[in-house]
Amino acid sequence: MQSNTVPKPLKLYIDENLPKQFAEAFNIIQSHLNKSEKKPIEVFSIKEVYEGAKDIELFQALKDENAIVLTFDRNIQRHKHERQSYIENKIGIIFLKQPAGGSSFWDTFKNITNHWEEIKQICRKNDPPFAFRQPGQNRRFEEWTYEN
Repeated sequence: MQSNTVPKPLKLYIDENLPKQFAEAFNIIQSHLNKSEKKPIEVFSIKEVYEGAKDIELFQALKDENAIVLTFDRNIQRHKHERQSYIENKIGIIFLKQPAGGSSFWDTFKNITNHWEEIKQICRKNDPPFAFRQPGQNRRFEEWTYEN
């Protein structure tokens, strides 16, 4: 007998420094794609759910949620206590590359859109904790390990 149970969705949290509309838009699109994809992904805005939480508090709150965080904040990986927290709480982190001088709302949205399939692939193929970074706007993500 085949099981009709739906897999527990991955929860992708978009950094609170990005507009909450990004999470809303990607969640609408992804909810449609989830119908034909094996492992569903739900998209949330940290701003909407955990606004103002420090990174360590956020990682503790997300520890049982099968969570991945999409962020520009590379200091998370560089600060030992923050890195240790996401590892201990089994959080996946995907670091986006911020262009020098910043990026417009539209250019940032296009960047994430252009990499959406790769972001989903990272989320689905890797068990948290993990860290991947975008080394350049037009380059594939790479696993990011950091040693002190």
